[in-house]
Amino acid sequence: MLGGHLLHGGDYNPEQWLDCPEILEEDIRLMKEAGVNCVTLGVFSWAVLEPEEGVYDFDWLEEIIDNLGDAGIQVILATPSGAMPHWMTQKYPEVMQVRADGRRNLPGKRHNFCYTSPVMQEKTRAVDEALSRRFGRKENVILWHLSNELAGNFGDGACHCSLCQSAFREWLKEKYGTLDALNHAWWGRFWSHVYTDWEQIHSPAPHGETTVTGLELDWRRFVTDQISDFCGMERRAVAKHSDLPATTNFMDTFKNIDYNRLQKELDVVSWDNYPFWHKEKDEVPVAVQSAFNHSMMRAMKKKPFLLMESAPSVINWRNNNPVKRPGMHMLSSMQAVAHGSDSVQYFQWRKGRGSYEKFHGAVLDHKNRSDTRTFREVAEVGKRLPGLEKILDGTVNRPEAAVIFDWANWWAVEDTTGPRLDLDYPKYVMEHYRAFWEQGIEADIVDMDADLSGYRLVSAPLNYMYKAGWPEKVRAFVESGGTFVTTFFSGMADETDLCFTGQHPLEDVLGIVQEEIDAPSQEFENQFAYNGTEYPARRMCEIDHAKEGTEVLSSYERDFYAGCPVVTHNTFGKGAAYYLAAESDTEFLRAFYRDVFGSTGLKNALGTELPYGVTVTKRTCADPALADGAAEKTGYGDVVFVMNFRNEPVCVDGIGKWTDAENGAVCEGKLELEAFQCAVLVEQDK
Repeated sequence: MLGGHLLHGGDYNPEQWLDCPEILEEDIRLMKEAGVNCVTLGVFSWAVLEPEEGVYDFDWLEEIIDNLGDAGIQVILATPSGAMPHWMTQKYPEVMQVRADGRRNLPGKRHNFCYTSPVMQEKTRAVDEALSRRFGRKENVILWHLSNELAGNFGDGACHCSLCQSAFREWLKEKYGTLDALNHAWWGRFWSHVYTDWEQIHSPAPHGETTVTGLELDWRRFVTDQISDFCGMERRAVAKHSDLPATTNFMDTFKNIDYNRLQKELDVVSWDNYPFWHKEKDEVPVAVQSAFNHSMMRAMKKKPFLLMESAPSVINWRNNNPVKRPGMHMLSSMQAVAHGSDSVQYFQWRKGRGSYEKFHGAVLDHKNRSDTRTFREVAEVGKRLPGLEKILDGTVNRPEAAVIFDWANWWAVEDTTGPRLDLDYPKYVMEHYRAFWEQGIEADIVDMDADLSGYRLVSAPLNYMYKAGWPEKVRAFVESGGTFVTTFFSGMADETDLCFTGQHPLEDVLGIVQEEIDAPSQEFENQFAYNGTEYPARRMCEIDHAKEGTEVLSSYERDFYAGCPVVTHNTFGKGAAYYLAAESDTEFLRAFYRDVFGSTGLKNALGTELPYGVTVTKRTCADPALADGAAEKTGYGDVVFVMNFRNEPVCVDGIGKWTDAENGAVCEGKLELEAFQCAVLVEQDK
């Protein structure tokens, strides 16, 4: 565990209160009362750290860090590039982003800078190195926090200035080598879009090119590389005088950066989680989305991540912002830990008095009191986490299933024109993941570059794009005994959005031949039967044919393609592949995956059927070679989290014999859970 503890705390902005020393003194006392053991400093403090160009004032920051250290509170120290000081934009207006329409932004918001700008890189590198020199070996500084929510808060994070256009062309030259290769990859002869000079190429623009998906894909990849390179530059700058690890905070399924690329610049993955709890009375869809994101962050490095930000109660940027109901703060915090987080951190410690986030939730609100419901619930988390450190230290989640979520595939699915223009790739992948969550089957969320060898089951919904090597990887996975699930509109195009010709790249594995794709309106929905129950086939209905030897589990019942397969199963080598030719509903996916889990031998950690709204995760010894000795070392073996996301009590039956890891109570046969409760269990004989 980083710093030797499960971290509990969050963003602390003392620079907003430097004229109120009594507030700063009170902060530390109240942090101790809330069980805070770590805070993040300096995220948006550039204007205070460097009030004039080249003039640094770090004394106030050192005093804060020292006072926190005296109180036993550790520090995650941020670099300040998330928001530029006005002296920079005044003297160097060229650092500000240019929008896709060619207009240069005015000063404002955050991340309003060009990642290619030599000036921005120079000024960022200078302040980062200065911070590293001053604080890089401070005893209570444990982690570098590089910038903040990269590319967030201003458009899509991309800059379209002349520097970026030149850099993009150089990026394309390196990738393709020749214009002939680029023109082929982008299918340039269509509409006479053949480039004869590199200078003719421009980034996608609303008043320019928007119809070449290959260009759009490469631009998005370039932007990800530019942002990742900027982050890497910051990583090297803080490493000048410090050997501390570094992170930056991600933003769930943020479309504009491929986080699987960006994470390669980091030592630790962290992210900011702001679920829309209480949007509806049924909390399950939101719980599924949150679990999906936790699982994706964990899977990037196959080790614990950090929950860098979450709301102690309310946020301020949705149309309506409900407060967390009693018990939800503890449950949502424990959900992060259950899925592999070694921290519960908040934005923010104290509400500011003015500007954009003055009504964003905080541990301390404007009343500056510790007898509020929010403070008490935060303090309860702060009291609970230390009791879990011994049994969780050195543990990870090790799922035997994976769900594919790939940024390049996302871009391609939603940028391509046809057969539907309203496809929501993350939503559809999460609908499949929900079937895993509901049955307590943990899954890593990985992209097509992942190693599949450790999984029994891999599901790749809406896998439109096949990256180079992906068909071979899937074929080897299934042939060696794995089970692969995929759906309609999969295997259609390569990495530059050129459609495959001839047969499907995995036709032999899937055992189907694609012919047409119907995108029916609601009045033309089809249907099919699966295990004797009728389900809808809607929105996307692929018209396929089963190859000889392929088992047809369901067929369309209406329209001219009645009798064509909807659900198929094909044995290939030692494994099997399932193909879902139509979009259906949650009930079908629940029934379908229950059968798949049964055929692959996948069970949840309790080995029982779970009530609706309850899910299970397991953290186990990180080193498989040491797993058998984990119980001897810590007194415990696997640690199982049972979470109830219903606002009512529920009973889980058929669970065997377990011990509550926190109070020692023994439960056998059934487990009673209160509303919004998370129980932490170990096997009774451990």
